[in-house]
Amino acid sequence: MLRAAGVGIGDEVVVPAFGNVEVAEAVTLVGALPVFADIDPVTYCLDPYAVEAAVTSRTAAVVVVHRFGRPADVGQLHEVGQRHGLLVLEQAESEAPYDEVAQRRQRAAYLDGRLRGVRTPDGGDGHTYQQYVVRVPGNGRPDRDAFARAVRARGVECRVPVKTPVHRLPEFRRYVSLPETERAADETLALPVDASLTKRDMQRIVAACNALGGLLQPAS
Repeated sequence: MLRAAGVGIGDEVVVPAFGNVEVAEAVTLVGALPVFADIDPVTYCLDPYAVEAAVTSRTAAVVVVHRFGRPADVGQLHEVGQRHGLLVLEQAESEAPYDEVAQRRQRAAYLDGRLRGVRTPDGGDGHTYQQYVVRVPGNGRPDRDAFARAVRARGVECRVPVKTPVHRLPEFRRYVSLPETERAADETLALPVDASLTKRDMQRIVAACNALGGLLQPAS
């Protein structure tokens, strides 16, 4: 899409650092320079204000990535694009069947009402819960990682959704201030909400997480 739009050598493209490296790689493949902007801490997608702050005279496009089933604020991002004459491209997640989304939402609601000691995701704007991502409050990565190990030891699968932001990778290292991206990379953990999970499975997830709640700072 970038190549078809004429984006190439000498251009800059604003992209998120919180997520897959493939987006930044696509920018470099057409000869352009990826410029990283910070994310909204609720949606984990590009923050429109951060995007606008990253725009220069060389900016040609913005690549918006929808994250974990929660869509980005596309309306505001398109307004930024219109103000600066930028192409705004969206990378959508694969869509799950309606009945599967409904079951994921049901399981997410169950967790929302029972989990303690972690910050549950904001379910607004049509969240489909491709991943159920919580925040483990504390002082950075050691707390989240210790929590994850303890939850796995109790038989619950969980995963760190973004282990290393793209701007920390050697091939894309940038000295740029992305505080929300850094914080999300250190605190986020994806818990299972698959449609195949039984009520007993859900109870096990809650019991495993809540047993560790006292080891963490309370969520604010």
